[in-house]
Amino acid sequence: MADIGARLAGIVEDVLTGAGAAEEYGHDEALSTTLVRPAHVVRPRTAEEVAAVLRLASAEGVPVTARGSGSGLSGAAIPSPDGIVVSFERMNAILEVDTDNHVAVVQPGVTLRELDDRTAEAGLVYPVYPGELSASLGGNVATNAGGMRAVKYGVTRHHVLGLQAVLPTGEILRTGGRYVKASTGYDLTQLIVGSEGTLALVTEATLKLQPRIKHTATVLAPFRDLAQVTAAVPKVVASGLAPLILEYIDGLTMGAITYTADLQLGIPDEVRDSAQAYLVVMLENRDQDRLDADVETAGQLLSDLGAIDVYVLPGGSARKLIEARERAFHTAKAAGADDVIDTVVPRAALPGFMAQVTGIAQANETFIVGCGHAGDGNVHLALFQKDADKRATVLKALFAAAMALGGAISGEHGLGRTKQRYFLDLEDPAKIALMRRIKQAFDPAGVLNPGVLLDAAQQDAGRQDFAQQDQDGAQA
Repeated sequence: MADIGARLAGIVEDVLTGAGAAEEYGHDEALSTTLVRPAHVVRPRTAEEVAAVLRLASAEGVPVTARGSGSGLSGAAIPSPDGIVVSFERMNAILEVDTDNHVAVVQPGVTLRELDDRTAEAGLVYPVYPGELSASLGGNVATNAGGMRAVKYGVTRHHVLGLQAVLPTGEILRTGGRYVKASTGYDLTQLIVGSEGTLALVTEATLKLQPRIKHTATVLAPFRDLAQVTAAVPKVVASGLAPLILEYIDGLTMGAITYTADLQLGIPDEVRDSAQAYLVVMLENRDQDRLDADVETAGQLLSDLGAIDVYVLPGGSARKLIEARERAFHTAKAAGADDVIDTVVPRAALPGFMAQVTGIAQANETFIVGCGHAGDGNVHLALFQKDADKRATVLKALFAAAMALGGAISGEHGLGRTKQRYFLDLEDPAKIALMRRIKQAFDPAGVLNPGVLLDAAQQDAGRQDFAQQDQDGAQA
């Protein structure tokens, strides 16, 4: 590995090796994983440097893990102990904001906050907000990040028009472009989006932007139970109001996040004591009068659907509530949560799924609270269960329940390392076999993020086969 370090130093100016590879490169924000210090960290500045690093890694069978801001929640950025971390912190330029085509071209180390500041100057917005503005665009692409605004604008893959990506074999390719549709061969852009660094390393992304709408209003509706909230969601979506945000927050989570944020919402004690769950509806419009009319319509609809009362929050309180909701993970972490998941189901299935959550929690003596992007059926649950075996039983039951309702294990955080075993156990074997073949086609040496999505043993075999083929080729 010392030789690998010297060879890396000949490729990339900025290389950290051994003890110099700080602990921050050995973990992300996943709660159920442990830190793994990598053998080497490289911080490239160009796609060509990334390509040279990957050629070396493939030739020597050294695992490679890409890293953005490290804000992921599934362990996908946790490296192998003998591996290389490719940190994109030096590739952090906004290369262009194209106002004619409504696109931005960015390097993977650009954060959401940096992009938002830049696009605001042009009256545009990149509307994907997964709840952490320090997150990098490369990480968002890798996990197909979503967030609260997905109910209106969709998730990351709906806004990635094209990529520059480096294959493990060292080829640099471009996919897509500054256009919104194409019917020309396989869509490699969408195959790479959400692949969690297992197929290629993204070195540039072309992103679709939207007009930045000036006027917003936030409506808060407390309900007597969660079933009323989840039953109301499809009706709000069907109303034609096109909410920017449609979130549910259970009573315990609302109490925790407002307490942590020192936020007073002006809800009378008798209403707060009766409310077991809340619906947060944010609306936007280019015209204030039309927004006011939409708010009135939303208020009447929520009242008809059983809300105890309806509150239109002042701008400052609305902003603080959304910020507090975005930091719900950190609130759960501070409270001692043992795991956080982001299961997704069809939104009409939310009432049935949440009823099953209650039953699973009671049967396994596990405390489960949460909130979620109710508008797209994405449920975020914090689990409090110290016993690892019992927690695994609960997780498998929750994921199986979601899949039986037509949902999926992860809606936006990705599978990473933390949910991989449940995926391999519960998913259709034919689909997993196809994914293995795709992985083999992109990464014949099996060096990219082994142990993420697919099992590491299969990728270890791939590295051995690649090394043998390389040796046979050299002898020939």
